Amino acid sequence: MTGLVANAVRLALFAIVRNKTRSVLTVLGILIGVAAVVSVTALAGGASAKVGGAIDGFATNALFVNPQPTQTSGAKGKATGRLTDADARALSREAASVAYAAPFLSTQVQMVYQDRNVNTMAAGSLLPYFPIRRYTVDKGALWTEADETLKTKVCIIGGTVADKLFGTDDPVGRVVRIGVHPFRIIGVMARRGTSPFGEDQDDRILMPIGTFRSRIMHTAPGRADLILVSATSEETTGRAEAEVRAILTQRHRITPGSEPDFTVNSQAELRNMQRGITDALTALLLGVAAVSLLVGGIGVMNIMLVSVAERTREIGIRMSIGARARDILVQFLVEAVVLTMVGGFLGTLLGVGGTLAAGKALDWDVSPTPGSLAVAVLTSSLIGIVFGFLPARRAATLDPIDALRTE
Repeated sequence: MTGLVANAVRLALFAIVRNKTRSVLTVLGILIGVAAVVSVTALAGGASAKVGGAIDGFATNALFVNPQPTQTSGAKGKATGRLTDADARALSREAASVAYAAPFLSTQVQMVYQDRNVNTMAAGSLLPYFPIRRYTVDKGALWTEADETLKTKVCIIGGTVADKLFGTDDPVGRVVRIGVHPFRIIGVMARRGTSPFGEDQDDRILMPIGTFRSRIMHTAPGRADLILVSATSEETTGRAEAEVRAILTQRHRITPGSEPDFTVNSQAELRNMQRGITDALTALLLGVAAVSLLVGGIGVMNIMLVSVAERTREIGIRMSIGARARDILVQFLVEAVVLTMVGGFLGTLLGVGGTLAAGKALDWDVSPTPGSLAVAVLTSSLIGIVFGFLPARRAATLDPIDALRTE
């Protein structure tokens, strides 16, 4: 059997070299399909890791508590949920699995410095907001608890705001105006870039939430638009979520069976959603690549059928001198497999090279996995067997006398 296969490989290579143009066109279809499979698999993994890393970097084991309107009575009766600074303090104090909790308010403002101004987002919160959101100060310092208590007119700005208002000058210590109120800049945050939701995380001003309420946006005492919560670890996120729900349910006097006036979403839910979207897109793109491989396989079958028709007399001569039907079948089947394996190997090289180049251009950490490379090569071999069998069987079942009569 080994000798039969070796002889079939020799004849296949001879036939491939003899018909160079036809062989190149046959290989090209498989090459493109395999390269597409390798590239799509690797780039999908890189995109998932990139977006997932951005979500993980957005906050630390975070939970997002939002107010929610609830039905009170009648078809139109609604009550708006209310979150407060006191809720955040209770979560931080009473929930064993919660490391930090911070109330949050925000609005758009115009910030003025001398003859320059910039429209940006102003936010008010407390010191725990910084470790929750993983914000650090590049220049200057954070405000203090005394600033929060006294509602001091101080603020920390992002790098984008610093660039627009001060250019290359140091903003720390400068006094800017928001509305009619002067604020002293005490720090500049380290740059974070774009968030997973498309916002510029450096285009903002942060200040104590009491200062924000008294000078920027007047609200009911202690009211917050959002409470950011950080679990003590990734493993305790689920337990922290349960504790947050229990504490707020008790504080807001929500009776059993009633609709809560708040919602709790976790960072893990965002990551799972992202993974689901990425997996769906990957499956779609792999489907397109599979169609390309299918077209390439049909091309192999067509070329092999043409080859059998052109070499009918050769087949008749081989049969007349003792070649068995099995010998002819193996010869043409091996020829189809060799063509597809050459296409698979070249397609793998092209896919790896294209993936690495795309990763470098996009600044993604991508590389084809050994598993995807093995699947690509095995798939190309399988295509050769499946789509080469019909032409090989047709060649093996030719009548030697009829084949010898063919001109």
